[in-house]
This record gives sequence, structure tokens and C-alpha cells, in this order.
Amino acid sequence: MKRRNLISDINVVPYIDVMLVLLVIFMISAPLMVQGIQVNLPEASSEALPVKNQEPLIVSITQEGTLFLETDSTKGKPLSLSEISDLTSKIFEASPGLQVVIRGDGEVKYEKVMTLMATLQISGASDIGLISVPISQK
Repeated sequence: MKRRNLISDINVVPYIDVMLVLLVIFMISAPLMVQGIQVNLPEASSEALPVKNQEPLIVSITQEGTLFLETDSTKGKPLSLSEISDLTSKIFEASPGLQVVIRGDGEVKYEKVMTLMATLQISGASDIGLISVPISQK
């Protein structure tokens, strides 16, 4: 009686198909993942801030003056100035020297930005920056 040998090869073609589908899904969804609240940033020609070890804390201001703190627990939730002050003071107690950047709409009142910056400084921020987009070459 003749004995059969079992073939123990793994068929990798289905795995390749799954990986290609995942690749296409991530390529399509990556541009849709915009960080934070949609604001129209002003254009400015300036040097980029030096990169530190930690990601900076981002505070956004919409055209209407609504404030947003871009953290995992408060993402997309409008906050008052006092709530921003309370939350940021706790954050600065945990990690002093954390860099803060403000994403302000180009049409927001200057007074709102200055009030926010003063509140952040009172909360313990020592390094505050403003986010802008580079001037487009025409």
C-alpha cells in the first residue's frame, strides 16, 4: 500500500488580498482624519517652532470665539475660559514646561486671543505659540 505525503504549505494569497484592502482603506481614510476643529488659519511667513520631546497642547478658537482644548477627553467639546483654565492648570502641574500652541481662526477678535494667552500664562504655560499656514506661492 502506498502512503500519501501531506502538503503543509500555507496559502498566503488570501492574506495578501486582505492586506491590500486594508492599505486602500487607510489610504482613503487618512486625509479625512483632520486634527481638531476646522478653523481658517491666517497666513504668515515665519520660522517653525523648535520640536520638543512631547506633543504640544493645542487650544483652538473658532471665528465665533468658541474655545476647544485638543486632548483625548475634551476633543470636539466647546469649553469656557474658566474650564480651559482649570484643565490646563492640572495639565501643567503634571508636566510643567509643556508647549502650548493656539489654532485661531484668522477672523477671530484679537482680544479673544490675548485673553486666552493671559489665561494660559496664569495657568502655568511658559511657552505659547500661534499656528499659521505658510504664505502660498502665487
